[in-house]
Amino acid sequence: MSATITFELSEKHFGIFYPYLVQDSVTDIDYNGRNIWITDLEKGRYPAPESVSERFVMQFTHDIANCMNRPFNQANQVLEADTNELRISIVHESAAVSGTSICIRKSPPVVRNTAEELLESGYVSLPVLSLLANCVRAKMNFVFGGTPGVGKTECAKFFMQFIPPDERVITIEDSLELHYGDIHPGSDYVELRVGGSFGYTEAIKACLRQNPQWLVLSEARSTEVRFLLEQWSTGVNGFSTIHVKDLRELPDRLLNMMGQTGDMVRMENRIYEFVNIGILIRCVRTKEGKLFRYIDQVCFFTREEEHNRMYRLVEDGKLIRRELPADVKKQLHRAGITDPFVCDRFDQRKGEGEAECL
Repeated sequence: MSATITFELSEKHFGIFYPYLVQDSVTDIDYNGRNIWITDLEKGRYPAPESVSERFVMQFTHDIANCMNRPFNQANQVLEADTNELRISIVHESAAVSGTSICIRKSPPVVRNTAEELLESGYVSLPVLSLLANCVRAKMNFVFGGTPGVGKTECAKFFMQFIPPDERVITIEDSLELHYGDIHPGSDYVELRVGGSFGYTEAIKACLRQNPQWLVLSEARSTEVRFLLEQWSTGVNGFSTIHVKDLRELPDRLLNMMGQTGDMVRMENRIYEFVNIGILIRCVRTKEGKLFRYIDQVCFFTREEEHNRMYRLVEDGKLIRRELPADVKKQLHRAGITDPFVCDRFDQRKGEGEAECL
C-alpha cells in the first residue's frame, strides 16, 4: 500500500527529475537503474540526456522512506508513496538487479482535456462524444479499457464531468488519481482509500450504507468485481477501468477476475446486464514519433430475451453503426434524450473539430 506524503515539488527534493515534472505535457518519469525515460503527451517517449548519480538515487529514496517512516532495504524492497499530484514507486536494487527502479507518474487534480481539444486531435468524433456524454446523463455503467498508461483514468475523469453535482459520488482508490473532490469541489462526494485491512471488497461493501448514486472504482483487478456488479445491480451507477486489449475480451476478463464463485453462467449474465458500456482507449506512435491517443472501440453490452449480446458502435476509431440496443434507447428516452448523438452540452453549431463544452 502507498501512503500520501507531504513532499514539496521542488528541485531540492526531486533534483534531476524536477525539470520534467514541471512540464505539463510530461505524464511519466521512469528510471531503470541506468537511464531516465520520459513519457510526454506531445513528444512521445524518449530517453533524457542527463545521467543519474548513485548518490542522488540513494538520497532520493532515503528522503521518500523517511517521509513515510518506512524502511527501504534488502528486507523491504518495494517503496510506494503518493503526493497530491504524484504516484511514486521504487524497487530496491536487491530485487531489481539492473539497478534501483524508480517510476513517477503525474496525476494532477485537473481534467487534462477539453471537448474541443479531444475533437481537434481526433481522439473522438462529435457524434460519439455526444453519445457517451448522454449515456452518463442517462445513468449508465462505464468500463474504460486499455493497456497500462494508455489514459483510461484521464478518459474517465473527462466523462465524470457530466455527473450532476447533487448526485453523490463515492470513489475507491489505492493511489489517489481521480481527484474528484479537487475537480468538483461543490459536488456531493466521498473519497475512499483502500489499504491494509480495508481492501477493495470491504470498501465496496461499506458504500452500500453511504447512499451512493455513483460508485467509481479506479481499477478493477480481482474478485472485488463481483461486489461491484452487485452494487450496480441495486441501481447504483458507476465507472471503472480495466486492463484489456480488446472489448470483445472484456466479459471473459471480468469473469476470470471473479474466480470460482459458484454459478459462472449467472455471473456472466450479470456482466452483460449491468456493464452497459465499454470504451477502449488506444495509444499509437505517429510517424513523427508523437503519441496519439484515441477512443478505438465503443460497445454496448446487453441481455435481451435471455441472450447476452455485444453491440459494437465504434471500431478503429470510426462510428460503424448508429442503431442502439432497445434497452439503451429506452434508458436514454427516460432521461429526456431524443437524439443520442446530439448533446446540448456541446455547441453543435460548430464543426466537429471546434465543438466545446457549454
